[in-house]
Amino acid sequence: MCAVSAPVGVCYGRVGDNLPPPSAVAKAVQSTGISRIRLFNPNAEALNAFSGTGIELMVGVPNEVLPTLSNDSVESSIQWLQSTIFAHIPSGQVVSLAVGNEIFQNDQSFYSPFLVNAMVNAHQALQKLGFPWIKVSTPHAASILSTSYPPSAGAFDPTLIPLLLPLLHFLRDTSSPLMVNVYPYFSCVSEQKFVSLDRVLFRSTDTETDNNLRYDNMFDATVDAFVYALEREGFGEVSVVVSETGWPTSGGEAATLSNALAYNGNVVARALGNVGTPKRPGLG
Repeated sequence: MCAVSAPVGVCYGRVGDNLPPPSAVAKAVQSTGISRIRLFNPNAEALNAFSGTGIELMVGVPNEVLPTLSNDSVESSIQWLQSTIFAHIPSGQVVSLAVGNEIFQNDQSFYSPFLVNAMVNAHQALQKLGFPWIKVSTPHAASILSTSYPPSAGAFDPTLIPLLLPLLHFLRDTSSPLMVNVYPYFSCVSEQKFVSLDRVLFRSTDTETDNNLRYDNMFDATVDAFVYALEREGFGEVSVVVSETGWPTSGGEAATLSNALAYNGNVVARALGNVGTPKRPGLG
């Protein structure tokens, strides 16, 4: 996870075979100088492993927990946070809660009515606990945009607007970011005739001008499409944080280790260089 200009973080997924124990992962992360980790769920063993390391965490709240957090009281949310997260790691290491993940995807839409109230309860619980620095948001897939190219045409799916507006009001009122999962790989795969591999891997020497801004890669174009979509709905002051990105190493012609190394390396370099995007240079 990273803002477009921010400390570099990595997503720590725990679904797989022959995974190293969290204690080994925590040591490896410390040795690399990575300063932030995203946990997709509040696994006690993983939280304990990172406790005291100084590494900052974005902690995920699983989709299936949303109905409970939404319908119960703020006091119940306090109890859940204390027993599930803060019993295992100091509050000072937690910088944000990712409440749910890609809720507006069709296969997760059952949870959408519970999302905002769960976020409100979590935010109020954090305030009562005395942890006001912990931001509450929820990561989105690029599919919540009905139009993403050119970036200046960026617009949210009109069928989602009734669900998105209360969420965007919450983000603005709490100075929390819009979290987005950005995967230019899929643009390369689905739009091969129009999107070159070099453009997706930050290697293109060609630029396209949109609204007097110059674009040479799909990462910037996708992030700025979200920025324009926010402005279109009157929420231009809401920041955008990239909560997840990456590149596959198998399963497709472009899904190779060398391409993954190129993409991830260039994303990290841009984050460390505070490049930002054409629409928001130097900003997340």
